[in-house]
Amino acid sequence: MNSQPHDGAQAFEAPPVQDGGPGADELSSEGPDDVSRETAARDAALAYFGQAFAKVELFANRLASDGEERGLIGPREVDRIWSRHIYNSAAVVPYLPTTGSVADLGSGAGLPGIVIAAMLPSVQVMLIEPMERRCTWLGEMSDALELSNVEVKRGRAEEFHGAFEVDAVTARAVASLDKLARIGLPLLREDGELVLLKGRNVEREVPAARKVLRRLGAGDPTILRAATIPVVEDTVVVRVPRRGSAR
Repeated sequence: MNSQPHDGAQAFEAPPVQDGGPGADELSSEGPDDVSRETAARDAALAYFGQAFAKVELFANRLASDGEERGLIGPREVDRIWSRHIYNSAAVVPYLPTTGSVADLGSGAGLPGIVIAAMLPSVQVMLIEPMERRCTWLGEMSDALELSNVEVKRGRAEEFHGAFEVDAVTARAVASLDKLARIGLPLLREDGELVLLKGRNVEREVPAARKVLRRLGAGDPTILRAATIPVVEDTVVVRVPRRGSAR
């Protein structure tokens, strides 16, 4: 398990752009300045995502065009897919292994799982999702983006305890930290790690989670602020090793 942030998603200096992502969907009006912002936004995304950009852009476009109709995102999310969802999902990538396997719990629209798979082609990404219609979408996206490293598994995380083990488990906006510990830790290899996208108030979840983590023999949580590009707000990432230092 790679325990240090890697270079898969380095932050870089870029000119300010509205809402942090490429495309006219996140620009409020048209004109020379807006064209410049769109160009700057696209250049920023190209620099950040590198070879993964084409796949990530296709995914974002499909999410913008079909996501609301298919019940994957709310109507207010369409205009901020890049800043609120794509970059937010990408923020976890530097803290994941560059090889091996990752499970995304409650993958939903594919955030962060599809983004992870596009950015880390050498990692096998398991998208765990209980809802059939969302699994259908995830299968469609993995085919459309030609992500040969994706496997969609329909069901709840608990149903796969004992079925397989992965190097890292991630999740975004799925459950509280203590619940994620209960359902995620059993999916990890001995030296695996929970690498979770959480909200600003995650510190409030730590006391209850720590009791669960100690009972399961896991390490203490580390809360990090994960950056992507300068004009997009940092994301909170929580890391929890499968085994505590005493083991």
